[in-house]
Amino acid sequence: MFSIRILGILLVLAAAGVSYAEEARLLRFPAIHGDQVVFTFAGDLYTVNSKGGVARRLTSHSGFEMFPKFSPDGKSIAFTGQYDGNTEIYKIPSTGGEPKRLTWTSTLGRDEVSDRMGPNNITLGWTPDGKDVLFRSRMTTFNDFLGQLYTVNANGGLHEELPLPRGGFASYSPDGSKIVYNRIFREFRTWKRYRGGMCDDIWTYDFKTKKTEQLVDTLDQEIEPMWFKDRIYFLSDREPSKRMNLYVLNLATKAVKQVTTFADFDVKFPSLGDKAIAFEQAGYIWKLDLETDKVEKIRIELNEDFATSRTALLSVADKVASGTPSPDGKRVCLSARGELFTIPAGPGITRNFTNTPGAHDRDPHWSPDGKNIAFISDISGEDEIMLVSSDAKSAPTALTTKGDVYKYSLSWSPDSKKILWTDRKFRVRYLDVATKQIIEVAQSKHWEINDAVWSPDSKWVSWSETSDTGMDKIRIYNLETKVATDVTDGWHESNSPAFSGDGKFLFYVSNRDLNPIYSSTEWNHAYRDMARIYAVALAKDTPSPFKPKTDEPENKPVADAKEKDSKIDLTGFSDRTFQIPTPAGNYRNLQSVGSAVWYIRSSSKDPRSTFATYDLATRAETNLGSVGSFDITADGKKTLVSVDGKFAVIDLPKGPVTPSSFLDLSGMEVQLDRKAEWKQIYHECWRQMRDFFYDPNLHGVDWVALRNRYETLLPHVRHRADLSYVIGELIGELNAGHAYVGGGDLPAVRKIPLGQLGAKLEKHAPSGYVKITRILEGSTWEPGLTSPKHLLIKLVSLL
Repeated sequence: MFSIRILGILLVLAAAGVSYAEEARLLRFPAIHGDQVVFTFAGDLYTVNSKGGVARRLTSHSGFEMFPKFSPDGKSIAFTGQYDGNTEIYKIPSTGGEPKRLTWTSTLGRDEVSDRMGPNNITLGWTPDGKDVLFRSRMTTFNDFLGQLYTVNANGGLHEELPLPRGGFASYSPDGSKIVYNRIFREFRTWKRYRGGMCDDIWTYDFKTKKTEQLVDTLDQEIEPMWFKDRIYFLSDREPSKRMNLYVLNLATKAVKQVTTFADFDVKFPSLGDKAIAFEQAGYIWKLDLETDKVEKIRIELNEDFATSRTALLSVADKVASGTPSPDGKRVCLSARGELFTIPAGPGITRNFTNTPGAHDRDPHWSPDGKNIAFISDISGEDEIMLVSSDAKSAPTALTTKGDVYKYSLSWSPDSKKILWTDRKFRVRYLDVATKQIIEVAQSKHWEINDAVWSPDSKWVSWSETSDTGMDKIRIYNLETKVATDVTDGWHESNSPAFSGDGKFLFYVSNRDLNPIYSSTEWNHAYRDMARIYAVALAKDTPSPFKPKTDEPENKPVADAKEKDSKIDLTGFSDRTFQIPTPAGNYRNLQSVGSAVWYIRSSSKDPRSTFATYDLATRAETNLGSVGSFDITADGKKTLVSVDGKFAVIDLPKGPVTPSSFLDLSGMEVQLDRKAEWKQIYHECWRQMRDFFYDPNLHGVDWVALRNRYETLLPHVRHRADLSYVIGELIGELNAGHAYVGGGDLPAVRKIPLGQLGAKLEKHAPSGYVKITRILEGSTWEPGLTSPKHLLIKLVSLL
């Protein structure tokens, strides 16, 4: 008997352990009807009992399914999905089944749940009789802020526009004679506590009288209204903390009462059911009893394989961000998806020598002696400069520690003893590789520096720095005296310095061509193609390369072959400055070998950028074709070029670039760990806002505490769009407009382009046929504006 009792207790405990598995979070867009709840997780729809438990998946397509809404009888669910590529309205049985497509609309370029404009064709609810689905769409507007409200029959057919000029979220009155709605839709914009001109209010529209009435008029946000009996529930951030919570308005008295009092996370996307409202808060799903206003969290568990977040072997050959060639050009180091690879220029093995899916390794730079590669990594949680042997036989080591700011623009000194870099604190710094001692070269008062370079003898540094006039000026710094000197005066924008390979000149780009063009419609000036390359002789006794040529013999002193020091006179720079006689345009990536300079030029007159070189010795420019980028090897004999996304190492060009072969990038593969990547992305976004936000005080928020608060959602991210959502919610806490999150490695969903007919269509109720109420004439002189009607007339005329 005793052993049986013990066994019974153990069984109960085991059952309890199974019952209380990890609670799911990051559950989005919930809806409720009776004892059934439906929601989105990782882009799929799930259903669960309103009392909680293990949720069951309803959809499994790679596209995102969202905004589910129960029909009034609870038998069907309408939702927004991407089953056929485009974002459209679908319907399934609430118990699960094959989805039926209800709408067919034109394709939008911006149509993702992670975009700040939000997805198109958002399901809002049903008409009270259950015959039609209400949705909001941007199918006919050119303004992503504005959309119209439509209904579509639950069995499909032509959608019908409600008689309102625009609309956001909306809900029918119980008898269907009125609708409560927002005029604007901006819920996907990460602007918390917004108080501007696009702040939403709540309005009603009477379908019989054609009249609108504003129910609430405050400076606060009132969004996502839901009509239940004689009450309107809605979200507002009117409380002192400006946190979004649920409120209810009594239609008879117009009195408003706060229903929820959350202070940590906003209430998101509430949905009205027959007896309760379901909503998201802190990643959980909650329900509000409409009779008692009691709020209760629904504990939900998920037993899934979570395929969207599993590891995978992935090629990153198309994700190259930057590269650096070895000094002899035999290998190349490329960064891609946060990893560093070395690739042979010919036959050989591709090596991934960082292999850190949880870190962003970037900006590699090969030492001129070929022994090491320096790069920037945030593997410690902050940007640090790392060093790894180029043969990848040892693990990377940190050259800097205790980082607290974003770093960029690494550059080795030609003697391979020092590394130069710049950072978001507007500094130029270098370190001694052997001692790890850091020397500060300069700190700008006005803006960051990103073009610092070494002299050939490793004893000087030059960069451009914003002056008090607002123009960038060229400066030069001596490592021995620790003195910085202006090379230009700050009256013309000057940047991108590059020492000549022979150490005699300093090239730079400057905007000094002022040739305005005039508007054809108004008296305004515009300036384009302002820049040319200029050079300054570093020593006073260096003759101008453009002095008149004669046939008289010159008595040239014999140079000491051992002498490598650059001679620089720190006064009279302006008197030794001359213009390189090449066309005005925009110049970038100046690099020099000997007396020649290589660069990329673009201008309003050229359809493609030009790769070119100018040699002071011959006084001639040579057009080398067009490349995306180039990087000359430390020995000055070869260069790494990118051409249409492919890479090649070629001899230093003095004629048109025509690579005969390209690097084989097929070995650039990573063992993808999405969870580690997503954590890294989250923290880097947090650091970038810390370092780059215009207000160093971050509007007074506790940025570390907010990072920790939203980080609790990270373990539950199973879809890249959900990561963007979490980051967006975090950034929104800064209370700043135009701070957005976008992009990311979303599951590929092929969109099918759909145009418009150039006609206004309506459903003819008595017959059920489609009625054409307006034909847009279009413009025959512009192909993109030609009306299908005119095309049809032209086709008929040819028959």
